[in-house]
Amino acid sequence: MFFLVFLLQFTFMTADTTPKNDLFINCGSKSTVNVDDRSFVGDVIINSGYSFAVGKSKPIQEHPNSSSSTLYQTARVFKQRSSYEFNVTKNGTYMVRLHFYVFKSKKIDLGNAQFNISASKISLLSNFRILKNTSTLPVVKEFLLTINVGKFRINFIPAQEKSFAFVNAIEFLLTHQNYGLASSEDDRPPHVTSKGSNGTYHNLLSGVLQTIHRINIGGPLLDASNETTVLRRKWISDEKNLLPGSAVKTCKPPATGFPLRFQDGEDDLYYGLNLVYLTCREVNLNDGQGSNVSSWRFAVNKNARHLVRVHFCDFLTEASNVNDFSFFIYNSFNKTITPYNKGITSPGVPFYYDFVVDSDDSGFLNISISPQDLGDSMSKIAYLNGLEIMEFLKEPGMELGSLPVQGTQNKKRFMIINGSIGGVAIFFISILGFFWGRKCWKAKQVEKITDSQAMPSYEDGRAVHASPAINLNLKLKIPFTEILEATQNFNNKLLIGEGGFGKVYEGILKSDVKVAVKRSDSKHGQGLPEFQTEVLLLSRIRHRNLVSLIGYCNEGSELILVYEFMAKGPLRDHLYSLNEYGNTDKSITQPKLSWSQRLQICIGSAQGLHYLHSGSDGGIIHHDVKSTNILLDENYVAKVADFGLSRSCPLEGDSFSMGVKGSYGYLDPEYFKTLHFTDKSDVYAFGVVLLEVLCARPAIANTTRMEEVNLAYWGLFWLNKGKIEEIVDPFLLGKINPNSLRKFCEIIEKCLKENGDDRPTMRDVYWDLKYALQLQQTPVQGNPFDDSTKYTAIELEFLPSWCLYSNNFPAD
Repeated sequence: MFFLVFLLQFTFMTADTTPKNDLFINCGSKSTVNVDDRSFVGDVIINSGYSFAVGKSKPIQEHPNSSSSTLYQTARVFKQRSSYEFNVTKNGTYMVRLHFYVFKSKKIDLGNAQFNISASKISLLSNFRILKNTSTLPVVKEFLLTINVGKFRINFIPAQEKSFAFVNAIEFLLTHQNYGLASSEDDRPPHVTSKGSNGTYHNLLSGVLQTIHRINIGGPLLDASNETTVLRRKWISDEKNLLPGSAVKTCKPPATGFPLRFQDGEDDLYYGLNLVYLTCREVNLNDGQGSNVSSWRFAVNKNARHLVRVHFCDFLTEASNVNDFSFFIYNSFNKTITPYNKGITSPGVPFYYDFVVDSDDSGFLNISISPQDLGDSMSKIAYLNGLEIMEFLKEPGMELGSLPVQGTQNKKRFMIINGSIGGVAIFFISILGFFWGRKCWKAKQVEKITDSQAMPSYEDGRAVHASPAINLNLKLKIPFTEILEATQNFNNKLLIGEGGFGKVYEGILKSDVKVAVKRSDSKHGQGLPEFQTEVLLLSRIRHRNLVSLIGYCNEGSELILVYEFMAKGPLRDHLYSLNEYGNTDKSITQPKLSWSQRLQICIGSAQGLHYLHSGSDGGIIHHDVKSTNILLDENYVAKVADFGLSRSCPLEGDSFSMGVKGSYGYLDPEYFKTLHFTDKSDVYAFGVVLLEVLCARPAIANTTRMEEVNLAYWGLFWLNKGKIEEIVDPFLLGKINPNSLRKFCEIIEKCLKENGDDRPTMRDVYWDLKYALQLQQTPVQGNPFDDSTKYTAIELEFLPSWCLYSNNFPAD
């Protein structure tokens, strides 16, 4: 294999030319840029001490009037396999950060790049790209590797023949030996799966890790400017990861000047950031009745291995007051945290525990803390200060062979040119052989790329699975070219929604059928399994209250679902806009629905769900019932959508186990305890939807009033007080028949029962809603609060006679 190569050497602009273990490179530039007291040296500077070897590459520069950071106004672009090379002078654990920022220069658009990156024979990023118009901020990928003295290379390989790679900046830092790849417990941390303990893990030092999450529990965002060590880590707030209903509160910070006492004279270079240990979340057993557990959920790649490091620092209790508490992973693994048995004798001493955790197929990792009731004389609190989650990378990566020095090549070429005529002939034959070999190599590369499409790939560091291996309904398959034509190449002007699977576009097929096109996006957490489920499920069921699947596409890495177009969109958009409740969603609310319209929509949705639960296929659990998954057609007919999380199930409500899935605010209390989902879990979620319909509020509201965050708890509170009118949608006040309202509230209470066995079936909910609609259309007679509960004579006269004597149900 031939390379056009040049060798550049550079060092920091100091008198000392001895190679250093910490490097900051400003790629594609001849300037030094200072960022947070770090000097990023331009890689165009030729000097001694460090080197990087580049294949065919070139520096590029953004438009000079750009407002972006100077560090991101240049980049180095690679059109063929190339690498940066570092002279490593000390064995240890190194942190490597790669910075990417998309911009357009006069000759190239970095948004078109798609490439692979490898190091230490491990793939760091595969089929990596930064989608256009999706990020206005730099993307930084961070890795931890064990590196020995010698040459170390980071390889950049374009993913396709006409693609290219790029990088804006590189950080290469030596960390403390215990920072990431060695453990605080003799390199043998507990090995945990979603089912519980799996012994201890013995191969930590051989791993290559990618940082997925670094969380400042109970504290604010901390960026590089908050850290004084060379690592300059970024810690984000845990607000978005804290699960609703957690009995947690933010710790009161210690007094100003509270001293942190790192063990053995170490400092925050080896642990977390100082500020991380001075904030926390706590759960106090004495705070009152209710849950004494606080839980967090973090998105991770499915079925992957992770190093989870949890940080603690006790500034809440006295050392003499023993305070053990429980730390949970997946609710199936429990470790007792004992702060004062790790050689700690006083408060204010940071410590951490490591766990190797295998994620399941849910795409999430859950952790919890809970106090232990150890007697009246002891503190009963649990606390957590910080958390890091790093994924083990194990896919083999392409390594580059020895890169010849350009000067050597030129010398040999000079000798050939100055040789005899026979030598000249050999030279030209060699040239022809070179281009012929290059052509064959390119063909093989294309062939390899084609073959690899059947394997999982990665986009932005998250898994994207290619074509399903199972046989789907080929009659519904639509060519990708037709999808592109229908959506005008996924024109953003046709974007109508975004969910757990990906973005949804409006489109028109060649048959002039208007459709909704849902395109998979790995960053949303769902992928191949959800795609297969929807195709297999919707291709065999039909109901007027279920959204119909028109077709699908699974070419290469594309996973696309095509549905009937629902002109009026999600039910939620007709009830409220999330930005009314402090969220970032900017959707605009549609004209308000009348109470009768809302009841008819609820009736249709209940009928669709009952069809799923009791269908001829043995019953199907939807598993993600919510107001955004109930769509309305042009006539406001409700249809249940999004079956990616659905599962077949036995009748009689038998439960089955699966990972943590669904939408928070709609998950029933039993699910958090058992991780078992049943058809009665769908009923609970539908009860939350009924509350949304009545109150025009989201299931989870972004508010500082904790009692109002969870709509289910908030609604039941007012229902139990008999004052539901306090939170009813103001638009409906005075427009609801009191008997209809009373019946509707009764349905909600039944659906939201804590015990699933106490909840009604969707068949019961359907008929109760039909009755609530009848009551709305019936003039109030006598006392408006006369009993209208189920099984009274007045209710039975509204039901058709056949349903009193049969378990049958209309199929449509």
